Amino acid sequence: IDGGGLADASLTDSYFSTSFIGVNGFGGPAETKYPMMQRMTNSSSSPSLLNDSAKQYAGHDPLTSPNSSLFNDFAALSVSQRRKTPNPSASEFVPKVGSTSRLSNVSQSSMSAFSQALFSHPSMGSPATAGLAPGMSLSAGSSPLHSPKITPHTSPAPRRRSHTPNPANYMVPTSASASVANAVTQPPSTGQVIQKETVGGTTYFYTDTTPAPLTGMVFPNYHIYHPAAPHVAYMQPKANAPSFFMADELRQELINRHLITMAQIDQADIPSVPAEVDSYHSLFPLEPLPPPNRIQKTSNFGYITSCYKAVNSKDDLPYCLRRIHGFRLVNTKCMVLVDMWKKIQHSNIVTLREVFTTKAFGEHSLVFAYDFHAGGETMMSRHFNDPSADSYFTKRKWGQHDGPLPRQHAGLLPESLIWAYIVQLSSALRTIHTAGLACRVMDPTKILVTGKTRLRVNCVGIFDVLTFDNSQNNPLALMAQFQQADLISLGKVVLALACNSLSGIQRENLQKAMELVTINYSSDLKNLILYLLTDQNRLRSVNDIMPMIGARFYTQLDAAQMRNDVIEEDLAKEVQNGRLFRLLAKLGTINERPEFQKDPTWSETGDRYLLKLFRDHLFHQVTEAGTPWIDLSHIISCLNKLDAGVPEKISLISRDEKSVLVVTYSDLKRCFENTFQELIAAANGQL
Repeated sequence: IDGGGLADASLTDSYFSTSFIGVNGFGGPAETKYPMMQRMTNSSSSPSLLNDSAKQYAGHDPLTSPNSSLFNDFAALSVSQRRKTPNPSASEFVPKVGSTSRLSNVSQSSMSAFSQALFSHPSMGSPATAGLAPGMSLSAGSSPLHSPKITPHTSPAPRRRSHTPNPANYMVPTSASASVANAVTQPPSTGQVIQKETVGGTTYFYTDTTPAPLTGMVFPNYHIYHPAAPHVAYMQPKANAPSFFMADELRQELINRHLITMAQIDQADIPSVPAEVDSYHSLFPLEPLPPPNRIQKTSNFGYITSCYKAVNSKDDLPYCLRRIHGFRLVNTKCMVLVDMWKKIQHSNIVTLREVFTTKAFGEHSLVFAYDFHAGGETMMSRHFNDPSADSYFTKRKWGQHDGPLPRQHAGLLPESLIWAYIVQLSSALRTIHTAGLACRVMDPTKILVTGKTRLRVNCVGIFDVLTFDNSQNNPLALMAQFQQADLISLGKVVLALACNSLSGIQRENLQKAMELVTINYSSDLKNLILYLLTDQNRLRSVNDIMPMIGARFYTQLDAAQMRNDVIEEDLAKEVQNGRLFRLLAKLGTINERPEFQKDPTWSETGDRYLLKLFRDHLFHQVTEAGTPWIDLSHIISCLNKLDAGVPEKISLISRDEKSVLVVTYSDLKRCFENTFQELIAAANGQL
């Protein structure tokens, strides 16, 4: 649940965090603070949300068939810990007949640790499961082919097939499947347990090849919000209070990207932007549009250019359109190079998708369509757009200090950041050169920076089309020469970053710039710049600078993986929000509905009355003093129990306090599903 909606009430994460402690992960302190609010949590009969056996209470539900919307929502939820389970798509984990024979080969010594009292729990021997095999439930199998075509709603429902394997299933020897009442066990070689159940005088037999959970193994009940992983918790300085929501910095970055992606213009204010260009629509300028009477051309391509964000009507995805003004394509032989660029997929290259000509802008134009990366800015605007950045470099006597000034006082970039850029740019060049092409746009104005340090080379392939020579029989004849120019351009970019000034790459300032690099940076960085900028007697390769990068490559790889861990941890905080939101959305469509099927009292009677009282139980509780009691953990815990349909009982009190109804969450779930399906049927015209 996004905490944004509660921000007005000054309910911070630290306030909610006081309620996320307890045996089951929710509502610990509240039980002692408010004794009148009894939570009849019974861990011995509550199912585990991390186990398929949690659905054992759904067998008595008339709407637990796969056609049930709520059932599908819950079935789609994978609460197994994916990173701790085998890959279900791998062939060795695909269940087969007799698969338990493989599990039976596990040594008893390795399994004995799980059979000790460390994992013992009363729920494994509770009377509720006495009639079923361990780990089995009334919804754990399917009826055979000879069963009646119309299956009673109380008969065993088809077991939910999850793509995420149960972690307990891969630690179970064959001997764990003990025979119980109403169960006939097949020979151990088959690993199948045949269950039988009599419903209305008809006996149903159904089988299940899934190994039973090991005796004594349990998972926490309802505790789906686990604490941060240690490798992430100790990665950054501790905050004042634990946060159960996404980091504000990451949230703001994602919101900004969404806003940029959805930005549009008023067509009446900017009539020069066409409503549609080829198969693209909703054009939005990403940079100031050149004036109509502009004569000067860009220093990069030699043509006037403009850039737009647009949506492709074929796939409804946003793309970046780079328009070359006034260019007429007279020969399509260059499309051979365009097709080669389309095949390059790299994390540090903006992928070229297509090239086409158009007259939608009122003149002949050539348009290059690239992937759109929202929030990206050029390296020029990130590092070289500050007039004061040149102050240290332009000092006449900067090299005559008594001692070298520290970089942080000199206004220079950290060396680790420069190496991060070098690794990414060299990786992009390596991929381009391996494909037989040349970048030709290694320039600060054509390098995009997204996030903090992520680089992408932009505008690739444009020079290959604009400067294509029709007289050349082989369009790749000059690529080796262009690749050497790429290495020189890379050296200039690195030198400009080291000087934090574009003045350093001017020929008259090269010696002065190299002295600055020698004073402030390591010899490896100086040698790399010298190698890239110095003429060699042989053809150079981007692979030649790999020894100069050395172990710094592993530093960048480690930083990228640590960043991935942090983002995954933030994602884990929000992983349940969609499921809980769907529950609240369905509950909101039912509660306080003014009229349904010409019945004004529909939402106040029958099953709907129970759901209304449950809504009050969720959101409208008060303390002994009559003040509102707001506890996020109480809301989350109750919604999860409703979704699972557990047999725990709660007392629902009417607003006039004259009626007290004691119901279970399984009863509420049945009412919930029945009512919502009734609304769905009416919306689809089936009533």
